[in-house]
Amino acid sequence: MKQNYRMTLQYEGTKYNGWQKQGNTPNTIQEKLEAILQKLDGAEVEVRGSGRTDAGVHAFGQVASFALEHPMEPREVMAYLNRYLPRDIAVVALSEAEPRFHARLNARGKTYRYRIHQGEIPDVFGRRYSWPCADELDLEAMRAAAAHMVGRQDFQSFCDVKNSKKSTVRRVDAIEIYQENTDIVLDFTGEGFLYHMVRIMTGTLAEVGARRLLPGQIPGILAAKDRKQAGPLAPACGLMLMEVTY
Repeated sequence: MKQNYRMTLQYEGTKYNGWQKQGNTPNTIQEKLEAILQKLDGAEVEVRGSGRTDAGVHAFGQVASFALEHPMEPREVMAYLNRYLPRDIAVVALSEAEPRFHARLNARGKTYRYRIHQGEIPDVFGRRYSWPCADELDLEAMRAAAAHMVGRQDFQSFCDVKNSKKSTVRRVDAIEIYQENTDIVLDFTGEGFLYHMVRIMTGTLAEVGARRLLPGQIPGILAAKDRKQAGPLAPACGLMLMEVTY
């Protein structure tokens, strides 16, 4: 009988084509994990992530599940993975899971963090994890705008829709914006997020911070249900999946 497992991962997404495996490249997080687990188990293994981070996006607390034909102790599986994974991917926790546990379907909420670097001096050591923004951003204006994005509403204006039949209604529980040295940090918590949603929200809030949009314009952008009304797509490098709750 197969044994189901749950693991928590960290990865730097800079050089990867995102989480989800693709037919035209083996350079994805999912592909790396599955290749190693298949060698360990001697059978095909499907690794199911809590969500699909885009190319260049990082994770501090991604959660994934998988099942093995030949059960092993979690510590042995974790040690094997960390022995053969690239140095920019690490398993930080691994345990047995209930047979029906599914990392994506059972997820109840996620927190993403976006980091914007301010100032004239480039961030040499943090450049892979932040967006260097030359504009001086008004945090109070950004917070006022973010308040309009909290709650359950239609975020069609804040996503790049791949499937027009998919609902674009989501619940955002909190958006916290604060200064951390020379960086502005934005924490987004909600039940789930649409394709590019956090990055478009960040780009829009940066437009407000730069005084090219007013906080009071956000309700109209939401009501328009038109991607063209929102701000630009913030770069992938500044985004990190921090936590998945169950």
